[in-house]
Parts: sequence; structure tokens; C-alpha cells
Amino acid sequence: MTTAPAGDFDYDTHGHGYAVQRRTDPRVAAYVHAALGEARTVVNVGAGAGSYEPDDRYVVAVEPSAAMRAQRPAGAVPAIDATAERLPFDDDSFDAAMAMVTVHQWQDLARGLGELRRVATGPVVVLTFDGDALDLLWLAEYVPEIIAVERRRFPPIETVRSLIGRSSEVIPVPIPADCVDGFAEAYYARPERFLDPRVRASQSAWGFVDDADEARGVDRLRDDLASGAWDARYGVLRDQPEFVGSLRLVVGHP
Repeated sequence: MTTAPAGDFDYDTHGHGYAVQRRTDPRVAAYVHAALGEARTVVNVGAGAGSYEPDDRYVVAVEPSAAMRAQRPAGAVPAIDATAERLPFDDDSFDAAMAMVTVHQWQDLARGLGELRRVATGPVVVLTFDGDALDLLWLAEYVPEIIAVERRRFPPIETVRSLIGRSSEVIPVPIPADCVDGFAEAYYARPERFLDPRVRASQSAWGFVDDADEARGVDRLRDDLASGAWDARYGVLRDQPEFVGSLRLVVGHP
């Protein structure tokens, strides 16, 4: 029996390398954990392999993909098989709720974020990307199709804000040059990493780009790296300690 994916990307088929490529970066985690405030009980929705879950609080994880649940590290709490749109918890069950780079994949954003707000008495913390800022990364020059895809997928920041609290704040999150969470902007200073198909496979956006467009963009990047053309245009980034791109932390308060 084949089960349809819970969101717009089939992690049971394509998500097996995420635990290796998409790890918690401690500097990004510091922003997330600060936003959780004094919450002692936290629900992590769309939890995946467990990135950014705090280890000093009681966490309940929710993840619909069996492949992602299987990648959770030893010592992490097991994840409940459920979706954001139908959380199996009573109202006000947790001090806080978190959703880490997942809301763009949900089938019903309003219902999912409404569920987070329903089960949390305190902050709802959403790590996401601002579609309007995606082209700040040089990758837009090589694979413009990936930017077009992601702009359609990521919900407007103002929409997220409106659904998670009566008041909210948006925090741009700087990305360190050696970021270990392998989303696209993590490699702003390490362009060679995009030549590795394992890196691209752990970024769901590539799954929505035509194979020919992906090959054309990657081949052009490879050629520009070999010729020095990339470094002539963007080489200053190799010495830039952090990059403020499209990564945003949206925090909603009741």
C-alpha cells in the first residue's frame, strides 16, 4: 500500500540523507532556543530528524514521514506520526510550539499554524525563509528556476505572522560561513558543495526543478569554479564570516 506524502515533498522516498546533511547549527539554534523563552514543554511540529530541538526541555516531536522519524538520533524522543493540520493534543498542552523549516511544505498552512497556536500557551516559533529575499544568494544566477520554485513554496512572512499570535516579531538570522545545516544559503561561501549530489538531495527545492535545468546550472557553476569566474564575481564571500540572506525566525505571542 502506498501512502501519499503529508506535504508537497515525499520525504519517505527522498529524505534518507537529511540526518547527515541537515544538522543543527548551534549558532542558529541559539536564536531558536532564545525565542522559546522560559517554556519547559515544547512541541516540535514537522520535526524531521530532530534539528533544533532543545535538549534541556521536555519535547514532544511530530513527524509524518517514517523515513525522517527513523533518522532521529539516539537519545532523541521518538516522534509521533501525525501532521501539523491535525495535532493529537488538547488545547494549551504545551508552553511553546516550534516548526523548523517546514511550514512551506504543509498542505494547509492556516490550519497547521492554527493548530500550533491552539496547543501552545506561549510562543509559537517558526524558522522559515523569506521568499522576497531568496535572490540575495548568488545561486539565483546559476539556477533561477530554483528561486522561482521556492518563492511559490514559502508563504509570505506577514501571513505566517498573522496566524501565530496577536503580536509577533520577525528576526533575520545570520548564517555562519561554516554552517552545518545544509540548506542552500549555508553554502554561500562554499560553492563547491553544490556540485555534490548528496548536498542537493538534502534540499527539497531541487526536487521541483527540471533535471535539465539542474544539470545546466550545476555544469555552469562547475565551469566557473574551474575558470575562476565565480571567484572573480563572488570570491569575497569566502572570507565573509556570516551572511544575512532570507532565513527568518518568526515568533508569535498569544
